[in-house]
Amino acid sequence: MGRFHRHADGTTHAHDDHEHDHEDHDHVDHEHVDRHHDHDPGGHKHGLGPAPRRGGASPEHPEAREREVGDHSAYETGTTRVAVLTSIFAENDRAADGNRAAFDAAGVVVINVMSSPGAGKTTVLAATLAWCRDAGIRAGVIEGDIETSLDAERLAGYGAQVSLLNTGAGFGGECHLDAPMVAHALRRLDLDSLDVVFVENVGNLVCPAEFDVGAHHSVMVYAITEGEEKPLKYPVMFRACELVLLNKMDLVPYLDADPEDFRAHLARVNPAATVLPVTSRDLTSYEPWFAWLSARLPTRG
Repeated sequence: MGRFHRHADGTTHAHDDHEHDHEDHDHVDHEHVDRHHDHDPGGHKHGLGPAPRRGGASPEHPEAREREVGDHSAYETGTTRVAVLTSIFAENDRAADGNRAAFDAAGVVVINVMSSPGAGKTTVLAATLAWCRDAGIRAGVIEGDIETSLDAERLAGYGAQVSLLNTGAGFGGECHLDAPMVAHALRRLDLDSLDVVFVENVGNLVCPAEFDVGAHHSVMVYAITEGEEKPLKYPVMFRACELVLLNKMDLVPYLDADPEDFRAHLARVNPAATVLPVTSRDLTSYEPWFAWLSARLPTRG
C-alpha cells in the first residue's frame, strides 16, 4: 500500500511510495479507492510531492498547484502535505469486509443510515422499528453518537436489539462510525436472531460517507429545511447513497426551498439515487420506504 491521494472532488487513490513513471508500467497495478479518477496517458512522477494531473501544477504553472491544494501561504509549513490516511483506510476496508462476511453468514441485511444532525434519522428509525415489529421482522440497531444515550433510549421499546456506540468513549470523539467501531458494537447483537440491522451513523454530512462499515445499502435522511443546494456542496455524501428519504416535507409551504430543485441538484451528482418524500406528521408517507426496505430483506421459509 502506498501513499494516499484525496482530491477536491472527493475522489481518492493510492500509489506506491517509490518514484515511478506511468510509461513504465501497466495502469492496473494502481490501487484506486474510488474509480472516478483519471490519469494522464503520458508519464508523470510520483515522488514525495502531490501527483500532478492533466492540466495540473508544474514549475511552469504554479498557479495550478494553488488551485489543487488551496492557498496555504498563511501557514509556516506552506503547502507541504503529509499522507497519513492510507493505512487507516486499508485497515478500515479489511474490517468492513469482516463485518460484511459476518452479516452474510447470519443472513442479515445491513442498512447504513446517514444524515446531518437534526435531519430526522432517529424519528425515521423509530417509525421503521415499529413497522418491523408489527411485520414480524427482527431488527437490530447500532446507534452511533459522539455522546449521550438519548437516541438509543428513543429507539428502545420497539422490540429491537440496540447497541449504543459513543465515539467519545474510547474512539476519540469521531464524527463518524468506521468498520472497527461497528465490529465492536456487533458484540452486543445476536446476529443469528436478526433479519435486518440499521446502523444509525453519527450526524455529519461529510465523514460518514468516507468509511465503509460493511453495510449492504446506504440510505440518507435529508431534511428539506436544509435547503435544496446541499447535493452540490456536499457531493461525496450524496454520491454514497442509493436512496434519499426527503424528510420534513410538511414544512415545505413555510420554506423557500423547492423539492424539485433538490431533485435536480441530486441528479447532477447521483442520477441513480431514488428520492422518497416523507414526514413524521403523516405515517402513510413512510409506506414507499417500507416497500423499498421490504424488497431488500431476506425471505425466510
